[in-house]
Amino acid sequence: MATFKYCLECNNLLYPREDKAQRKLLFACRNCSYSEEAENLCVYRHEIMHGPSEQTMMLTDLSTDPTLPRANIQCAICGYPEAVFFQSSSRRADAKMTLFYVCGNRACGHRWTD
Repeated sequence: MATFKYCLECNNLLYPREDKAQRKLLFACRNCSYSEEAENLCVYRHEIMHGPSEQTMMLTDLSTDPTLPRANIQCAICGYPEAVFFQSSSRRADAKMTLFYVCGNRACGHRWTD
């Protein structure tokens, strides 16, 4: 099981770094010059990939955001004549460009894609 390592000088998180000259794995602080040799040569990376529909669920009050563009598209649920829209923020190579719409009626909040 992986554990976190902390800098002995400034208590910040230590990150894995390769010492190419000596061919060693080190754990180094990004804020000061502290580093220590790694005891275990395994490095783990945990990435959480959210799908575009999950990303929109994390956002709240989109209909009141003044920075989002608006379109004269009627909501299928409540009939409100305006919706805000935005593009998928997914950076995956296989993701296609998708527009997400959110009903402009704050009470409705219906979300759909085009």
